Amino acid sequence: MCYGKCARCIGHSLVWFAVLCIVANILLYFPNGETKYASENHLSRFVWFFSGILGGGLLMLLPAFVFIGLEEDDCCGCCGHDNCGKRCAMLSSVLAALIGIAGSGYCVIVAALGLAEGPNCSDSQGEWNYTFARTEGHYLLDPSTWSQCHEPKHIVEWNVTLFSILLALGGIEFILCLTQVINGVLGGICGYCCSHQQVRGFVCYTCSDGFSAVLS
Repeated sequence: MCYGKCARCIGHSLVWFAVLCIVANILLYFPNGETKYASENHLSRFVWFFSGILGGGLLMLLPAFVFIGLEEDDCCGCCGHDNCGKRCAMLSSVLAALIGIAGSGYCVIVAALGLAEGPNCSDSQGEWNYTFARTEGHYLLDPSTWSQCHEPKHIVEWNVTLFSILLALGGIEFILCLTQVINGVLGGICGYCCSHQQVRGFVCYTCSDGFSAVLS
């Protein structure tokens, strides 16, 4: 397996998932395409946590671009050893992956809380409240109760769909970043196998300065 190609693939995937998270979070502000509910502060409190915009979106772009940047084949060297530079880059990508794990974890947690609490909506008496807050998320299994929310129309379906999307995308991002942690560690220890000077046989040994190197 080529550790560099794996990292770049993860990076490109994270960019698309980050964009989708941002779009899903923005849509939460406009139930049925209307802006008045946001201006009147009649949205779910968890919409204002910006979990998709920040956690699963902008914060995810940092590790994504770091992973994509591993595409550069030239190596500036590390600790005086050119052949160890790429392995240092792979190890440094682990730090970026940890940032991605934090961002995606935040997205997942907020989305899950938003689903559990339900939307802020107007009931049959015209009062705005969290109608399903005390159901502990059980309302998700009983769509017949969703009609208790009279305004905005179809707000339960709107919230459930978009928060579920954020939950799923955040979970995928979390798995991808966790995969890169493993990939980066393996790439740093056992060597960066993708280079223009790749040869048939490799032997992995430990450098005298503590870094792993690969020679033919």
